[in-house]
Amino acid sequence: MRLPDDWRVEASGPRIPTVDEVDFRALYQKTNYVVETADGWSLVMTRYRPVKQPFPQPLFGETLLMVHGFSQNRHAWTSGQFVKNLLFFGADIHILELRGHGKSSIAFQRERAQRFRRPLPPDLDYSWDIDSYFLYDLPAAVSGVKRITRRDRIFYCGHSMGGMLGYGYAGIHDDFEGLITIGSPADLGRGFFLLKALALTAPAVGGLVDMTLEGINAQRRLSHLGWSALSRGAGWVNRELGQRLSPGVKPNEASFRYVPVDAWLKYAEKQLARAEGHALYERLATRVNRLSNPARVSAHDIRWLLREGGEREPRKVLEQFARWIRRGEMVCYRTDYDFKRGFSKIKVPMAIIFGDMDPLASVESTRSVYRAAQSEYLLWRPVKGNSHVELTMGHDIRQICYDIKNLIEYARTHRAHSPVLPRIR
Repeated sequence: MRLPDDWRVEASGPRIPTVDEVDFRALYQKTNYVVETADGWSLVMTRYRPVKQPFPQPLFGETLLMVHGFSQNRHAWTSGQFVKNLLFFGADIHILELRGHGKSSIAFQRERAQRFRRPLPPDLDYSWDIDSYFLYDLPAAVSGVKRITRRDRIFYCGHSMGGMLGYGYAGIHDDFEGLITIGSPADLGRGFFLLKALALTAPAVGGLVDMTLEGINAQRRLSHLGWSALSRGAGWVNRELGQRLSPGVKPNEASFRYVPVDAWLKYAEKQLARAEGHALYERLATRVNRLSNPARVSAHDIRWLLREGGEREPRKVLEQFARWIRRGEMVCYRTDYDFKRGFSKIKVPMAIIFGDMDPLASVESTRSVYRAAQSEYLLWRPVKGNSHVELTMGHDIRQICYDIKNLIEYARTHRAHSPVLPRIR
């Protein structure tokens, strides 16, 4: 005999809703706070503090620092439902925006400098590199999260470049209780011929751009001198005419300081908007953005990310990546710290998650950190049908968030069981 549905609900206890049935805004209290780097930058942290719910939240209060990738901002995590899924479990989420990205913008640094009457950061004009992220931004964020939450150790989740920074940090620091990387290669360029070819040609292309811009600047200077001479000559004849012909201030010098990724992504979004609804859309989406599989992410979400989630990235960051690829290394050049040598010192629970269609982070490019790490809990998992971008916003993020939940639960249950090392006198 089949029992009534009401009886089954009463017998098994209150029904637990799915994440889709819960209002996102009911899951958190949102705040922003600022952390200061040792070299003068003010970085904005966005915190989603969980609100206690009537249903079980297995991760309630567990602190998770999240860091975006190359040329991205906080929207890498908020374009889809990644944050919502982790808040459903009760995670206390802190999103860092690296220098020059999102709310940690150059304009924000100028505002803070004027408000507090302090000097601007010396590398404000797109003069920073990956070392700046590693040596200053990440330590400031980790320290700030620990201070705000009064935690000795926190969980870390990085996407793409954010995960690469996490690999390096975990090899020399003891602040992480667990490390999750999503689409983060340990051998950038391995198995990706096109990226290697671009890295090999990068110095020549950069030099060609510099030569072209120098020619443009020389032409502007000559034009300025010509107008100056003309205005002086006119001034001898007629003072008013000379003022009208005056070139005014000196022309701005054109220079290759950053890569305008934000403009490229906005252009791509416009092309996708025109094609949406037509049979051409999926083909165009694949051509415009090879790092995403349009079949595994909604058109609305990917367009919103392209429009709002792109940032300019300094030339020095791109050049450091190219140097890593050419030499097959991951090195902080200011300190000579080798990220790869630190892989074997990673002992915290770690999850390495990547798409099986991702040309950047693949089996080949993540294998070395998986083999070297000494973590007792170590997950190395490709996500079927995924490339790079949709790992934080696509149709399969629920499973990825469950992987994060499982890692955090494991670490939490083993906190009291950590072996006590003998003290050496």
